[in-house]
Amino acid sequence: MTDALRWGILATGGIAHMFTSDLVANGFTVQAVGSRSQESADAFAAEFDIPHAHADYAALAADPEVDIIYVSTPHPFHAEHATLALNAGKHVLVEKPFTINAEEAEAVIRLAREKNLLVLEAMWTRWLPHMVRIREIIAAGTLGDVRTLIADHTQDLPDDPGHRLNDLALGGGALLDLGIYPISFSFDLFGEPETVQAVATFKETGADAQVATLFRYSGDQVASTLSASDTAGPNAAMVLGTDARIEIDGVWYSPTTFRVVKPDGEVLESFTAEVTGRGMQFQAAEAERLIAAGRISGDILSTDETLAIMRTLDTIRDQIGLRYPGE
Repeated sequence: MTDALRWGILATGGIAHMFTSDLVANGFTVQAVGSRSQESADAFAAEFDIPHAHADYAALAADPEVDIIYVSTPHPFHAEHATLALNAGKHVLVEKPFTINAEEAEAVIRLAREKNLLVLEAMWTRWLPHMVRIREIIAAGTLGDVRTLIADHTQDLPDDPGHRLNDLALGGGALLDLGIYPISFSFDLFGEPETVQAVATFKETGADAQVATLFRYSGDQVASTLSASDTAGPNAAMVLGTDARIEIDGVWYSPTTFRVVKPDGEVLESFTAEVTGRGMQFQAAEAERLIAAGRISGDILSTDETLAIMRTLDTIRDQIGLRYPGE
C-alpha cells in the first residue's frame, strides 16, 4: 500500500459499504464518494468520515484529489462508469462481473491501455490469504497433477420480482451475481476452458435461478460449478489432485479454512488465518501495488483473463438462452 493513492467510491450500495468499511479499517485513504443524490453521498461520507461527497458520478470522476475509483454500480452500468473514470484519468477497480458481456469488457480494457491506467476486476476472493496459500500448495506440487475443481455458490435470495437480483434490466440472476465466483476460481486453476457445457432454470422474471456448468481443458482437467439464487447449499469447494486434495470450508470464497488431505485420509496441512473485516482490502492493496510499480494489469488476475472470463460467461448465456435488455 502507498500513502499517495486516494480512493473514490462510485455508488453507495451494500457492496460499496462493505468495501469502504474494509478500506477504512485497514488504513487506506478514502477521499471521496459519488452518488446519484447529494443526500446519499452525504450520508455515506458521514458514515466513513470521507472528506468529499459528490451528488453525481461525473463530479467524483473530476475530483482532482481522487487517484483511483471503485465502481460498484449494478452490472449493466460498469462499462459506462469505468469509462467515465478512465476518461477522467483515474485508475479503476471494477466490481465483478467486470461488465455485462465481452464486447463491453474489451472496450473498457482497450481504453485503459490507451490511457495507460490500471483497470482491475474486483474479484476480491483471488487475494484472500487462504487462496494465496492454495496457489502456493499447488505450485509446490503437493497435490500431484491437479485434475478437478468442484465448487458451488448457492444462496436462498429474495423472490421479489422487483429485487435487483431478479431484474434482467439490472443484470440480475444467478450467473453474474453468484456464478462468477466459482467460474473465476476455475480460471485461476486451469485457465480458459476448451469446452463449455451449461444448463439452467429460470424465474418468472426471466432471470436465471440455477446455472450448472461443466468445463473441460486441454490437459483433461474438469471443473464443475453450480450457482443458484433460490436454494442455499454448502458453498464449499474441493480441488482434487492425483496425490492429495484440498477441502475448502464454507464459505469458500470468503475468509475461511481448508485442509490438504491425502487419499488415505492423512491431513497434510490445516490452514486458518485471521482477517480483519470481510477481506476486501486485499484487492485494494493489489491495485495500489500494481500502480506503484507502474503496471496497468496484474498477474493474479490480468485484463486478458478478465476478458476471457467474460467470453466464457457469454458462451454460457448463449447455451442457456439468457439475454439482457439492450443486447
